[in-house]
Amino acid sequence: MNIHEYQAKELLAAQGIPVPMGEVATTPEQAEQIARTLGGAVVVKAQVHTGGRGKAGGVKLANTPEEAREKAQAILGMDIKGLTVEKVLIAPAEDIASEAYVGIIMDRASKAPVWMVSAAGGIDIEEVAHTDPDKITKLPVDTRYGFLPHQAYFLATKLYSDVKQQRAAAKILQQLYTAFVEAGASLAEINPLITTPDGTVKAIDAKFNIDDNELFRRPAIEALRDESSEDPAEVTAREANLTFIKLDGDVGCVVNGAGLAMATMDLVKYYGGEPANFLDIGGSSNPEKVVNALKIITGDENVKAILFNIFGGITRTDDVANGIVTATKMIDIKVPIVIRLTGTNEEIAVKILADAGFTAMTDMDEAVKKAVALAKGEAQ
Repeated sequence: MNIHEYQAKELLAAQGIPVPMGEVATTPEQAEQIARTLGGAVVVKAQVHTGGRGKAGGVKLANTPEEAREKAQAILGMDIKGLTVEKVLIAPAEDIASEAYVGIIMDRASKAPVWMVSAAGGIDIEEVAHTDPDKITKLPVDTRYGFLPHQAYFLATKLYSDVKQQRAAAKILQQLYTAFVEAGASLAEINPLITTPDGTVKAIDAKFNIDDNELFRRPAIEALRDESSEDPAEVTAREANLTFIKLDGDVGCVVNGAGLAMATMDLVKYYGGEPANFLDIGGSSNPEKVVNALKIITGDENVKAILFNIFGGITRTDDVANGIVTATKMIDIKVPIVIRLTGTNEEIAVKILADAGFTAMTDMDEAVKKAVALAKGEAQ
């Protein structure tokens, strides 16, 4: 789950991190009033769940309340990486002497939270990571002991040469780690962490990604979810108890089990195709889940072929077959469907599909190759 910048800043402020909060506006008039209340120059910042807002024109400086209204009017409704801006954060403008980056991410390779810090922060940090990775210092955290004060100070020395700023940064790093753990985050970052001309260290932007598996025990964090800023298909899938992630390809995949789903996507790419999604109907399926899965996939105009790859263990293949038949009667599906079924009640499933005019395959490779070819318009 992603949260907005203004919500991330609230998590930072709760730990005592110095951060200019500002207020959120949904109309140009609200933006003007907030700017008038704050006084002085402000920054108008699009609140969407994606990076690159500044480069997309979603972050603008306004010197007067009237200008804040104009900037907000230009940003509200803007499309940034497929997301529509519905709210903007109006925050005090800061006089910046330097920008740094600090972040923590759960790293599967090291099986630990890993710090990444760089004195070369700001909007080009991704480019720095790509072209000059030596400018980024990494440090895994041993969760048996937590993030220790001497580690925080070590990282702070990579950001600043001034001792006072090092101490301030070390404290902020420890506070950020606490916020990361308490939120159940998979990623937490401050970019940029700035210094002002008088030497003060502040966090003026923040980002948190929350691990969905942590939400059941953190209702206050789950309440921060903004479904209007999420992909509608992913919201629908979550409500239908399906695991769905939209991708950029044209082969829609309906699979049972995360491992088989990953293997299916790998095989689609191996045979020259591109998966349009990750969709797991789960280990214990029913016809309604299959209907919902097909509704979600057919809502993606990029999908040129649909691949069912079902290995029936707990999942009954006849349930899936009934779901396919029901869905195709309810939905006008304009793209070809390739079905591979094997396992529990396979004979019953094949008969159900055959009676409805479908053919089920048993070989996974052949099914994937056929789906890829159909998506490319190379097979019938």
